Amino acid sequence: MIYLELFLTFLMIGAFTFGGGYAMLPLMQEQVSQRWGDIISQETITNFIAVSESTPGPFAINMATYVGSEVGGLLGSACATLGVVLPSFVIILIVAKCYDKFRNSSVVKGCMSGLKPAVVGLIAGAILSVLADVFFPAGLQWSVLQTPAFYLSAGIFAVMLVLAMKKVHPIIIVVLSAALGIGIGYLNLW
Repeated sequence: MIYLELFLTFLMIGAFTFGGGYAMLPLMQEQVSQRWGDIISQETITNFIAVSESTPGPFAINMATYVGSEVGGLLGSACATLGVVLPSFVIILIVAKCYDKFRNSSVVKGCMSGLKPAVVGLIAGAILSVLADVFFPAGLQWSVLQTPAFYLSAGIFAVMLVLAMKKVHPIIIVVLSAALGIGIGYLNLW
């Protein structure tokens, strides 16, 4: 039963979110905490978002595989991964078959124009959610602003943002941020 639930949940996530893994994140967070919140905490999800970003492969597939593994083991990870991938696979086959015929349709152009801002909004919502979990894990409280962890996290974020804007290779940014996090953790400054 858990395997079917994993498959159907991630099938729904894959079918009703457009724009890639980041656009899926708000729906994924909601569904996982609602269905398996006793197994996977919000903090664990936030931590795995960081891991998913620094491992090879698509973000949504990494997240689905992780959640499936935590909830249902190896078979659970296979079910969740298949569920999240299947809608995109089917849709892309249909789009590829029909693209030339409908490429210049005003309805298709209008649909795509309407989806773009929605995807940007979903990605922005996911970013704000992760930022809130990283910088304000106990909620927005004055005491959070008085901890070294807040300023260290903000400093790492600022440095990585500058490096990203200077078009430094993403692998360098991931390795550098991981090294800084490990170093700060080793010094027990978190």
